[in-house]
Amino acid sequence: MVVKPFKGFRPRKDVVERFIVKPYDIVSREEARKEIQKNPISFYKVTKPEAEFTEDIDPSSDDVMRKARKNLEKFMSDGILVQDDRESFYVYRQIMGKHIQTGLVALFSVDEYLEGKIKKHELTRKKKEEERTKHVYYTKAHTGPVLLMYRSDSEVNESFQRVVETKDPENVLIDDAGIVHEFYVIDDKRQVESIKKAFEKVQAFYIADGHHRAAAAVRASDMLKGEVDDDERNYFLGIVFPHDELRIMDYNRIVKHPIEKKELLRRLEKDFEIERVYERPYRPKKKHEIGLYVGSGEWYIMKPLNVPEDTLSSLDVEILQKKVLSPIFGIEDPRTDERIDFVGGIKGLCILEKLVDEEGWDFAFSMYPTSVEDLMKIADEGKIMPPKSTWFEPKLKSGFVVHIMG
Repeated sequence: MVVKPFKGFRPRKDVVERFIVKPYDIVSREEARKEIQKNPISFYKVTKPEAEFTEDIDPSSDDVMRKARKNLEKFMSDGILVQDDRESFYVYRQIMGKHIQTGLVALFSVDEYLEGKIKKHELTRKKKEEERTKHVYYTKAHTGPVLLMYRSDSEVNESFQRVVETKDPENVLIDDAGIVHEFYVIDDKRQVESIKKAFEKVQAFYIADGHHRAAAAVRASDMLKGEVDDDERNYFLGIVFPHDELRIMDYNRIVKHPIEKKELLRRLEKDFEIERVYERPYRPKKKHEIGLYVGSGEWYIMKPLNVPEDTLSSLDVEILQKKVLSPIFGIEDPRTDERIDFVGGIKGLCILEKLVDEEGWDFAFSMYPTSVEDLMKIADEGKIMPPKSTWFEPKLKSGFVVHIMG
């Protein structure tokens, strides 16, 4: 597989803490607006440009996108973002409690994506993909990385991870949640070449998170033909980790539906063994256990009576969709149906009780996390997982390095 070094644009050391931001898609317009008001050099001015406009302005309008480019140019002209002199790889290490993950920051091939060597497991939403495509086209930049993984291999891992033993990080950032983010630069020619060579033995990359960013980069690549260098537009920014270092958390569901509790439990008994449980909130202990919260402190464990053989059909999120959300609640497309919402595991499970007891939701389902192995297997089979099957944590920050094409 191809990993390409590049001359990245990085924030000056003295402004890193103020510049770096969370991924654009987990922050609201209002949160970004408040941050920008407090801090005029926040990278949200580029990744979330609609935050500088009133609510009635469409986030994907031409004016908003032009503003993103203008802000990016100002960061460059003011010396906030400075381009590296040499073609470099970068290493991004995150420490969250006892969990450590170390990834290679590089450019990844649009051609390999189109050939199916960079594998997907999720569908994209048309509107969101178009908005991101426009953002890449107008800014002529990849501002947020795609999170990728490969089947762990000690030789490949060592090729770039040894930098953390031999060099001090260029940047160290501790975020509000206490997660440590370390960023290293590899610009030595021999090291760069040895990393490229090591990755030649890798058979495939898997998109873990960032399907919209990847699809947008591929579409924008065509639109930018003739406007920027082919060598730049045919690659996109990503961070690739060994698969066994990534951590998937539970991704839970909340539902609105007027069905009576007794009737729901009766209908569930057709496909599940149902057991009342007094541990609350209930966190599933293994695959094929789903927690059900019906309100007033009442939790149940649902265990499917029949588990299909194939990997996709045996996923808990797929079983829930096929046996509960669709037939009982009438939720056919969870990506667009407003009667369902999703709660990332990082928020804990007590929030599920609160949403049902105090905020108008009727039922909550706590899920056991999907495994990285299942994700790769499904991607290898060319299949698509249900929406919101995986919640990766810790999240990657945006702004440590930017790929500007022109």
